[in-house]
Amino acid sequence: MSNSLMMPDPMQPVHCFRFPPEIGGGRKSESVIEDDIQDEETDNGETIRCRQCLKIITSPSDRTTMQGSHRHTFANPQGCVFQIGCFRAAGGCGHAGKATDEFTWFPGFKWQIALCAGCLIHLGWHYVSPGGESFHGLILDRLTAPSD
Repeated sequence: MSNSLMMPDPMQPVHCFRFPPEIGGGRKSESVIEDDIQDEETDNGETIRCRQCLKIITSPSDRTTMQGSHRHTFANPQGCVFQIGCFRAAGGCGHAGKATDEFTWFPGFKWQIALCAGCLIHLGWHYVSPGGESFHGLILDRLTAPSD
């Protein structure tokens, strides 16, 4: 019987916190921590890769804005905080699970888990609207950008 502990991967930081009860209650607005209005990154034609296995996931030209910003910081119901970037396409991702609108960060969109097609690490979420609009919200510290 092994007594080894599962240590978090330092390349995959996830920050968790709990909302105080006086501001809790599951309202969607409380999951929004911060939205960056300006995005100073530029498209230089390079690729964005999985930080773990270096598989090509998307490109800077696929960056898009949702709710007025490319970059958002959200907390999930467990209190884990994620900084995500929105992308029109992420061909290097596979999707897992049935799409749901439960605790969606983007009203009008259902989501499902997005995984790296190379190493299966959780890279973010794939969002789809009833009208067929879709995008990926990818966890930025799990990607390598051209400037890295």
